[in-house]
Amino acid sequence: MSEREPPGTASRRAALRLLDAVLRKGLPLEAALDVAARDLDRSDDRAFAHAIASEALRRLTDLDALIDGATRKPLPDDAKARFALRIALVQALAMNTPHHAAISTVLPLVDGGPRKLVHGVFSAVMRGGASLPDIPTLPAAVEHRWEQAWGSAVARAAARAIAVPPPLDLVFASDAPPEGLEGVSLMPRHLRLERGVAVAGLTGYGKGEWWVQDVSASMPARLLGAGEGRAVLDLCAAPGGKTMQLASAGFAVTAIDASESRLARLRENLARTGLEARILTADVMKWQPAEPADAILLDAPCSATGIFRRHPDVLHRVRPRVVAELAEGQKAMLARAADWLKPGGTLVYSVCSLEPEEGEKVIEAFLAARPDYRLDPVSPEELPSGMRPNDGILRILPGTFEAQGGADGFFIARLRRK
Repeated sequence: MSEREPPGTASRRAALRLLDAVLRKGLPLEAALDVAARDLDRSDDRAFAHAIASEALRRLTDLDALIDGATRKPLPDDAKARFALRIALVQALAMNTPHHAAISTVLPLVDGGPRKLVHGVFSAVMRGGASLPDIPTLPAAVEHRWEQAWGSAVARAAARAIAVPPPLDLVFASDAPPEGLEGVSLMPRHLRLERGVAVAGLTGYGKGEWWVQDVSASMPARLLGAGEGRAVLDLCAAPGGKTMQLASAGFAVTAIDASESRLARLRENLARTGLEARILTADVMKWQPAEPADAILLDAPCSATGIFRRHPDVLHRVRPRVVAELAEGQKAMLARAADWLKPGGTLVYSVCSLEPEEGEKVIEAFLAARPDYRLDPVSPEELPSGMRPNDGILRILPGTFEAQGGADGFFIARLRRK
């Protein structure tokens, strides 16, 4: 940091790099963090840079509207001045940063004429008494896509959902949660806490009595039922929430993932909880089991548009072409995994996506091609109050559990081999 730079400039520089990585390079926010924050030594500085970028992505459409309303000519989408203004404005208007600190820490990020432009536009917006709407505006392409798929009510619910980060959901290894935890239970072995709670300090963390997992993400494993010693393949298993669910339900679990670094987290989680699973580092499209399994859980790699509340970068990175490419991979992975199931066995396919191409259409194509499989309908009795199946399939949309803090978007289909 230059001696002339105000304290905190380095965090804003990292935030600008993060926005650039997401919006210009199409990288996931989390994947870009290490490189973007390479100049930051303190964890709280890294966290602040991440918070700035994340909040800017939540409110990008409205921030850009303010910027465009204060300039004679629209700034290019990739102009550094626009990025700097996004960072300054989101701090001043959504993060309670004093206005002088919000602008003084971004001015060193631009030089020459753009620096004067940034200062002038910021000042004009602030003098005009600007504010951001309570409910952020979805990117136009996303809003149109989700309205076409699910209707305007769901699109409006999605906009409401990105206004604030989601609450904290805990899943318990046993039916009896540890004493001292207070929250709202939406189903057995579940507790919802207020957002912002420090995980490591909660009762039962050190003893491994629970793990963090959104209520929606817990549903695929729940729909496999009790394990009773049956062998299950947990494909694309890391970081391990579903693996721990299956192990605690009594399954003999083989957890497979291609990422050794992500499997390291799974191993840590298993060690903390005292649960057991066989772990393999392998590419599902190249690996195959020695013998068929009683059950399979395929939580397939996807666009992750269903977890936009936690990862708002997906609202800006994911395009129809990306969705189409992922859907082809999902179809291939499901077709391969289907050969590994015993007759009479159960396969659960899930994606944390709001795109029908990755959910409903994948299953439609699969069932049309595989007469040896049928849909095993999910019944309302298997679901918590507030969730309901649609033609035997569980599609979790924005608006679910809204009064309790919401739920991630998911598609889950349960299949039976004849």
